[in-house]
Amino acid sequence: MISLNIEAKASKIWCDDENLCILLYDGRQLLVPLIYFPRLLNATHQQRNQYELSGGGIGIHWDDLDEDISVAGLLMGNKDVINYHNTI
Repeated sequence: MISLNIEAKASKIWCDDENLCILLYDGRQLLVPLIYFPRLLNATHQQRNQYELSGGGIGIHWDDLDEDISVAGLLMGNKDVINYHNTI
């Protein structure tokens, strides 16, 4: 069994028209297509900006959208789309 321990924390996030952008404390930046997260994709710019970093940056939470994203999960390639290929 392989066990991964990913220590990554977000210090800032923002969205453009196509991507969720995450700045990590160690200086890395991660861009993830919004299509991976339908709630964010369909949200307004204002709704996307109403987030909070949870656990010191290990997670991102949008209360109004009922969306929670793990930073470590993003680094492992996790996404929220059940039928990703059918949404393109």
